[in-house]
Amino acid sequence: MKDRIIVVGGGLAGCEAALQLASRGHLVTLREMRPVRTTEAHQGENLGELVCTNSLKSENPANAHGQLKREMRVLGSVLLDSADATSVPAGSALAVDRVLFSEAMTQAVTSHPDIEVVREESTALPEGPAVIATGPLTSDALGASIREALGDDGLAFYDAIAPIVHRDSLDDDIIFEAGRYDEDSDYINCPMSKEEYEDFIQALTDGDIHEGHDWDAVPYFEGCLPIEVMASRGVETLRFGPMKPIGLTDPRTGQRPWAVVQLRREDRAGQMWNLVGFQTRLRVGAQKDVFQRIPGLADCEFLRWGSIHRNSYLNFPGCLTPYGSLQDRPDVIFAGQLTGVEGYTESAASGILAGINMVRLLAGEEPAVPPPTTMLGGLYRYLRESKPSRFQPMNSNWGLVDPLEKRVKDKKHKREILAERAASEFAGWMATHGIVGRPVANHVSHADPPSVPGH
Repeated sequence: MKDRIIVVGGGLAGCEAALQLASRGHLVTLREMRPVRTTEAHQGENLGELVCTNSLKSENPANAHGQLKREMRVLGSVLLDSADATSVPAGSALAVDRVLFSEAMTQAVTSHPDIEVVREESTALPEGPAVIATGPLTSDALGASIREALGDDGLAFYDAIAPIVHRDSLDDDIIFEAGRYDEDSDYINCPMSKEEYEDFIQALTDGDIHEGHDWDAVPYFEGCLPIEVMASRGVETLRFGPMKPIGLTDPRTGQRPWAVVQLRREDRAGQMWNLVGFQTRLRVGAQKDVFQRIPGLADCEFLRWGSIHRNSYLNFPGCLTPYGSLQDRPDVIFAGQLTGVEGYTESAASGILAGINMVRLLAGEEPAVPPPTTMLGGLYRYLRESKPSRFQPMNSNWGLVDPLEKRVKDKKHKREILAERAASEFAGWMATHGIVGRPVANHVSHADPPSVPGH
């Protein structure tokens, strides 16, 4: 008798998990509540619907998103199979006809003989083995069941995220490390003169704001107002808020700066730094233009853009195991945006890993997570090692992986080396754990995947 596993959610992560499980010998029931119950974001009833952009971002392995795709391809990603079959011209990015794409995803899942798709809402966590991949718009009933299983701190909602930049891209001739009143040196400080501050405020208030969808609208709390909203309240507002210079001395002048932008460490290796208090609804282009006006950030590399929108996610580091299961129910694994990953490919990749680890658990094997030298492994390290009190969703970026032993100044060359190492380490991880890629179904046409060094 084959084991039957429940997958809740027919988005990208749920589809990936279902096909990984079915192709590895298990019966799957995939529960999707649409069209019985709709969401504010979805337009149709097909599986794997893309609700925002039709772009899956870069395919170049030297780009973090491209490297993640390379790791997904060798595991047999249905998202990438479907994207290859429905792609549209988009330069170096992988973009799709979103209608054809969701049709291809639906066909891949529903035509598999060992997958049953049931259109009904799940109002509670299943009793047996299950992958929960319900996304940021998880229904209230299931959300309440998850909260009961995890406790009050297990399910969170966010509406504010600040940008993150790479430490290597900061100007050491301008920035300085210090805490207020010399109490510690845990922060990086970007000092501003009066003229620089006023220029920054003007650019900030003139910046292009992303309005978003109606379902994205959330009330702002005074503790996490968008930076541009604070700036609109008066030129001095930020200087008495997150940009206050109190207790800081610029070592270049020996004086207190007029204003300061502080950066806070996001990872143990000190590669990723958060712009404190800079949650924003500026469009990406405007963020780049405005925030690179900050002294010391003129050439900064953004690892995550700021955003403000409605979402729900789990406190992964505080409540889940390293591979994303409940602490007391190892065969209930969470995947997709609900785990705290941001982006289409990140969500799909977590679904692949959830499916693989469910198979391993049912076979009596230990779950396996790729090493942090790989993109998927680096993402999961962030999920499990972040401070629970400050945990927020994250997208794939090179700041997640282990740094190189020797610093490489040229960014392009550094990324190429990181990508080569990641591909080799990922292949080694698969071989060590006996993980083979999912067989590609004949009914899904696809382009030949790129070769992976060392695999």
